[in-house]
Amino acid sequence: MMSDSKTFKSGFVAIIGRPNVGKSTLMNEVIGQKIAIMSDKPQTTRNKIHGVYTTDDTQIVFLDTPGIHKPKSRLGDYMIKAAQSSLEEVDAVLFLVDVSEGLGGGDRFIIERLKAVTTPVILVLNKIDRVHPEALLPIIGEYKQLYDFAEIIPVSALYGNNVGTLLEQLAKYMPEGPRYYPEDQVTDHPEQFVCAELIREKILQLTHDEVPHSIAVTIEDMRQQENGVVYIGAVIFVERDSQKGIIIGKRGALLKEIGQKARSDIEALLGSRVFLELWVKVKKDWRNREHVLKDLGFRND
Repeated sequence: MMSDSKTFKSGFVAIIGRPNVGKSTLMNEVIGQKIAIMSDKPQTTRNKIHGVYTTDDTQIVFLDTPGIHKPKSRLGDYMIKAAQSSLEEVDAVLFLVDVSEGLGGGDRFIIERLKAVTTPVILVLNKIDRVHPEALLPIIGEYKQLYDFAEIIPVSALYGNNVGTLLEQLAKYMPEGPRYYPEDQVTDHPEQFVCAELIREKILQLTHDEVPHSIAVTIEDMRQQENGVVYIGAVIFVERDSQKGIIIGKRGALLKEIGQKARSDIEALLGSRVFLELWVKVKKDWRNREHVLKDLGFRND
């Protein structure tokens, strides 16, 4: 009877950090495919995104959590609970910081919460492409004074620098375990979820400060037609009539641009041609209405 010469290891890792430090960029770089949306606007990620990284002997399931910040609405409360609850479910924590901005109050806020965590915490110094190498040592010293990190690893998630080293170190902390997902699966979210997120990403990129956090996207219909084209019907929810007008744009121009850009990404994701139809609807003050949040897929469990 033959036995495996290598033991298979698997585990769960939370990626945490202040808003806009590059958590989604790191997730996409590790997975090698876009599953988490990227934007220069804070608090882009709302749900815990599960990304799956698999090698011959290891499988790491990543949770890309909403950025930890001071909540200003019920949606904000939900996002904080999602981020903090993830720390209790994992085998290791990646604490991602932006070295180009230095140690700030938001980082100290998170470190205080990490002091209650018993799992290994790896400090990931992101955006090293933006600072001189000699500037890293004093930054590392500052963080070391505040917390006893299991590892400290500098990376550039945007350019992939040192991400391989990060994964090698992370694998050391994974326990023996099963392969939770097939080796070619990169996320446990259904395709509809990722498609909705890609549409929301385009809205974030193309609109101004008034709109971004007032939108939610749901996929109402998704099916393959006889000609092989995938039909997707999606609804963009906003809080006010004025925002609906902004999203649609003059003579529907902005909504058309959102659709074109999103369709391109969705076609790359699905590997087939897509017909994307978008509607914009108003749900007054949806971020502060518990039942509406649940209808849109936001839950505290």
